[in-house]
Amino acid sequence: MRLAPGYFSAAQQAALVEEVLALAAAAPFVTPRLPRTGAAMSVVQTNFGPLGWVTDQALGYRYEPAHPETGAPWPPIPDVLLELWRAVADYGAPPEACLVNLYRGGARMGLHLDADEAARDAPVVSVSLGDTAVFRIGGPRRQDPTRSFRLASGDVVVLSGPSRHFHHGVDRVLAGTSRLLPGGGRLNLTLRRVTPPQ
Repeated sequence: MRLAPGYFSAAQQAALVEEVLALAAAAPFVTPRLPRTGAAMSVVQTNFGPLGWVTDQALGYRYEPAHPETGAPWPPIPDVLLELWRAVADYGAPPEACLVNLYRGGARMGLHLDADEAARDAPVVSVSLGDTAVFRIGGPRRQDPTRSFRLASGDVVVLSGPSRHFHHGVDRVLAGTSRLLPGGGRLNLTLRRVTPPQ
């Protein structure tokens, strides 16, 4: 796991938030639901790129080429994020999905694995924008020991190598630690390669 604190400057963060929210106007945030139970997750989500990660009670976790409510293709991944991938991913193919999680109020993310991608060797590149998050990472087994640390606005995390398959999550978001997002909260952008390169 690699952490690049303050990778994006304040001006770059503001520009990226503006672009993300503009794209989200065309691909509105939706409330994802867990398989089996149909329980709502506490974050809301959208995606950019050729593929988007979605989940619902009927079909579960998967990648789809279109927004589940509008039926329209996802907007393209912003150029600044494609440049980030080229700079830090050390992978010979571009990302195919940018999952956007919006945390407001008491939203959190339990320990989980990103395991729905066929390109198992590709890293996950994560960007934090807005309020500081308490991020937790463990190991390949759910019962492995964990450690936590804070991710501030502009920080970038790269999960590659063994850490690509480690459990991780967000314990909580520290409200009021940033004024970047209109209405407060945190945006997390995760770049993923879904299919193995040909």
